[in-house]
Amino acid sequence: MNTQPAPHRLAGQNALVTGANSGIGEGIARELAAEGANVAVNYVVQPDVAQKICDEINAAGAGKAVAIQGDVSRETDVQAMFAAAVKQFGTLDIVCSNAGIQRDSKLVDMTLAQWEQVIGVNLTGAFLCAREAAREFTRRGMRDVSRALGKIIFTSSVHQEIPWGGHCNYATTKGGIMQLMESIAQELAPQKIRVNSVCPGAIETAINRKAWSTPQAAASLEKLIPCGRIGVPADIAKVTAWLASDESDYVVGASIYVDGGMTLYPGFATGG
Repeated sequence: MNTQPAPHRLAGQNALVTGANSGIGEGIARELAAEGANVAVNYVVQPDVAQKICDEINAAGAGKAVAIQGDVSRETDVQAMFAAAVKQFGTLDIVCSNAGIQRDSKLVDMTLAQWEQVIGVNLTGAFLCAREAAREFTRRGMRDVSRALGKIIFTSSVHQEIPWGGHCNYATTKGGIMQLMESIAQELAPQKIRVNSVCPGAIETAINRKAWSTPQAAASLEKLIPCGRIGVPADIAKVTAWLASDESDYVVGASIYVDGGMTLYPGFATGG
């Protein structure tokens, strides 16, 4: 029996990926396009980088891509971003709320600005994008490209479960995303809108470059990962594409940890 996934399993669908001009978001945008989806590549700064990604996706010949600027922490930006994507593609079928930042500090030194900026991008941005996605899905009704009315996929983190001293603002947003995702998954499932999260562990991206960019740092980090390697954006992107496809049609309200076993608490492997 052939168990290989069908080629271009997202053909005919349109996606928006926030924070898609680098790291995990870029990986997701490229993977969705490779599966046949048209993709809106959201960015805040560096439009030339976003356009280069779009040019490469378009040259590959599967899904099409367009770059759309917008700060997800701003309601007007999010609404304009969705309007631009709908104008370009006609509608959206998949929304990947991926944009995220870190502003790390010990609690006693953390400024209100550091707290509010991370909450604004990571959590308020997730809410705004999910709200606009649900509005668009219900506005246009069912399409014959998917069994779902629409799919919302959050990029969360292992830190929705694992506490992280020195990063309380970031960890708080990821715990918030877990409850946001589960609450709206429960609310929207009767409308055939599927909502899920992918929870990365240690992934080689610019946001955590210090944690893996030297042999010493990488070796230290790998002690926290039972499978013995640091992840790459493609590890997250492939799971996200699966969640966007009809192959996961019965997956609703799930947090899928893609972390090499980090949430297994490897320090206890020998009894603690």
